[in-house]
Amino acid sequence: MEKKTAVAAGTMLPLMEAFYTIQGEGTFSGTPAYFIRLGGCDVGCVWCDVKASWEAAKWPVLPIEEIVEGALQYPGRLVVITGGEPLMYNLDPLTRLLKENGFTTNIETSGAHPFSGDFDWVCFSPKKFKTPHPSIYAVADELKVVVFHKSDFNFAEKHAVLVRENCRKLLQPEWSKSDLFINSIIDYVKSHPNWKVSLQTHKFMEIP
Repeated sequence: MEKKTAVAAGTMLPLMEAFYTIQGEGTFSGTPAYFIRLGGCDVGCVWCDVKASWEAAKWPVLPIEEIVEGALQYPGRLVVITGGEPLMYNLDPLTRLLKENGFTTNIETSGAHPFSGDFDWVCFSPKKFKTPHPSIYAVADELKVVVFHKSDFNFAEKHAVLVRENCRKLLQPEWSKSDLFINSIIDYVKSHPNWKVSLQTHKFMEIP
């Protein structure tokens, strides 16, 4: 199968990096996890800390069997698929193969593309730079909004009314703005107890 066709089918994917670490954010914070970071993103967050992932052509395109084999080298059985923007690709084949090998599958996505894949947990982190695809709202288990500007509180509420009632709602300060917004986030969550605070604990621990 031609490589371009294989990528379109989701049987080969551009892999920026893959590594075993501790999930530092959100509901699964503190859990050992194997991260699969796919190359390619068309969202363009100004504060993105992995801008190198944006250009998919920079990264090797690998068969999904090779990607899963990398995950099998470690004892943890939680996989987090991230990017870049992972939903640029058809994730059905990769998640199917991961599950066949006993993995729990999580995704971190802006929701900017049609949803695909079989996931046990969907972290939806909408961005102002590209409108989410409507398919994300019905499947999101966690709504994680990064607070970079005071207007992000209203932005968060705009999306909160669209997700399922039992979707967890998290506000997370953008790392470079933490000192500026952490107190505002604390006050907001205290006044709006349907929200919780999320922190990038992996940065405090200085791990990937």
